Amino acid sequence: MPYSGTLVTRVFTSRGQLPIQDAFVSVVQHSDEGDQLLDVQTSNRSGNTAPITISSPSPQSSQSPGDSTPFALCDVWVERQGFRLMVVKNVQIFPDIISVQDLPLIPQIAGESTDIVVITPQDL
Repeated sequence: MPYSGTLVTRVFTSRGQLPIQDAFVSVVQHSDEGDQLLDVQTSNRSGNTAPITISSPSPQSSQSPGDSTPFALCDVWVERQGFRLMVVKNVQIFPDIISVQDLPLIPQIAGESTDIVVITPQDL
């Protein structure tokens, strides 16, 4: 039986937390077979994307020490004109869980182009 989790993103201005509409959000999943583009969406007027279903390991994979990692990994790319590109690496997707990834965009300033955030694995 295949398992999956759900990812929703929230795009907003970094300090004011004002929603950013029409930001392009891309989700890439990592697997042993390579990386796969799962979805490209545009944020709505509330700054949110529609839920994205992402395959994940079974919940039983976290029941014993030394078992395989109990979550899938994906990267989220978000871009909007006037703001710096943001890449969030290693977003963790757990089975049967809705994960919300905040994406605070910073206005573009000459010479600055990309913000990269790397999420470290949880110590489970």
